Amino acid sequence: MKLEVFDTTLRDGEQTPGISLTPSEKLQIARKLDEIGVNTIEAGSAITSQGEREAIRGITHEGLNAKIASFARTLTQDIDYCIDCDVDMVNIVVPTSSLHMEYKLKKSPEEVLAISNNVTEYAVDHGLKVMLSAEDSTRSDMDFLKQIFKGAIEAGAHGICPCDTVSMLTPDKSKNFFAELSKLGVPVSTHCHNDFGLATANTIFGVMGGAKEIHVTVNGIGERAGNASLEEVIVSLHTFYENYETDIILNQLYDTSKLVSRLTGAYLQPNKAIVGENAFAHESGIHADGVLKKASTYEPIMPELVGHRRKFVLGKHVGTKGLQNRLEELGIYTTNAELATIFNKVKDLADKGKTVTDADVQAIADYVMNIEEDAKVNLQEVTIVSGNRVTPTASVKLGLDDKMVLEAGIGVGPVDAAINAVNKGVKEFADVRLEEYHVDAITGGADALIDVIVKLRLGNNVISARSTQPDIINASVEAYIIGVNRLLEIEKKKYE
Repeated sequence: MKLEVFDTTLRDGEQTPGISLTPSEKLQIARKLDEIGVNTIEAGSAITSQGEREAIRGITHEGLNAKIASFARTLTQDIDYCIDCDVDMVNIVVPTSSLHMEYKLKKSPEEVLAISNNVTEYAVDHGLKVMLSAEDSTRSDMDFLKQIFKGAIEAGAHGICPCDTVSMLTPDKSKNFFAELSKLGVPVSTHCHNDFGLATANTIFGVMGGAKEIHVTVNGIGERAGNASLEEVIVSLHTFYENYETDIILNQLYDTSKLVSRLTGAYLQPNKAIVGENAFAHESGIHADGVLKKASTYEPIMPELVGHRRKFVLGKHVGTKGLQNRLEELGIYTTNAELATIFNKVKDLADKGKTVTDADVQAIADYVMNIEEDAKVNLQEVTIVSGNRVTPTASVKLGLDDKMVLEAGIGVGPVDAAINAVNKGVKEFADVRLEEYHVDAITGGADALIDVIVKLRLGNNVISARSTQPDIINASVEAYIIGVNRLLEIEKKKYE
């Protein structure tokens, strides 16, 4: 059976505390949602503000394949704003629980029913498709809920959505609940929140009960504990329930997740199912060995299915197979004896509570294998000018193979200036990007040793590099140059 996907990232998702998207950011996300096959995009709530209406209009005028919807209350003014934004449909939300009617609306059930019917009819008469959503439906009287929905259907609503606003459903209740409402003769949508961590399960069981459309958000963002997660619901249906299908392009889910996380600023926990950075990461030696032999031993799906990637993390739980795999990715091939020695040294470092970076592994391997590093880039000199009335400026002298290069750079601080100067010096070899910068004082006092860790990217290759020195600028520049040399070495080995 074909299911429709209604994405409310730009409305319910934006109600996450701390999230506020600009019109251009909303448009970027809408384009991506359309690209991956979302059927309906709830672009926002037109009544909210002029900026919100500008954002919605920008999306409706973009010519996307997806239908564009706006949220609305049971007020004709809300409908007028939706019309003004040229949306295809309106999601009219009416509270239906006695709790909401008595304490929030301060209206009787009869009054709520009349208002719901009138506003639905008004929207339909003005050319809008209408989905009537019942807020707090899972704490509502079922007879009254049916009465509300029947009234809306008679007024012209094309679909209904009983919202599990505060997550009162369980999977078994969800199946029965949606089965009962599916008897009303129009498409029923799920809208599940995640206060008890059951939103994905409740959505799937709602589908099994007869729901034809699923409401989701990217990364499960939303108020309180969030909404049903797009990626979790879609991949679960794909993996476990072959009778259901959607238009979603699965291998775009990871990229979509990263885009939404970046634009919203909403932190994505590493262990987030399907799209978290650790979703396909392995440290344990047993697990890494199994995955290398047969991925399905410890991976329920291939990471490529959702556009993700597998990675092996080096730490105290690493096994020899995982370490060997990472060494070979770095272009380091060892004998069994060398591997055993490197393995023990990596374990020792991890036992001290240290993060074992690629630079650490490379340095250990170089020592064990007695490799003399043939660095393409060597730092000869670095000079810094900085102060409270001076733009931080750095000059560097670099040895690049057999020639000397002098470059200067400015920055927001002396470290930034020095790194900018180095980048200018190596630009003929590589466009290196600084992705992360971390600094710690690892001893006490004014003469503390400074530990600098950088994460650098060159194309698809990302490595970490470290330097420990008393001077933060020298440590930063050295770590950066170590990383540049590692990246250049990796690039070189690709073509050998």
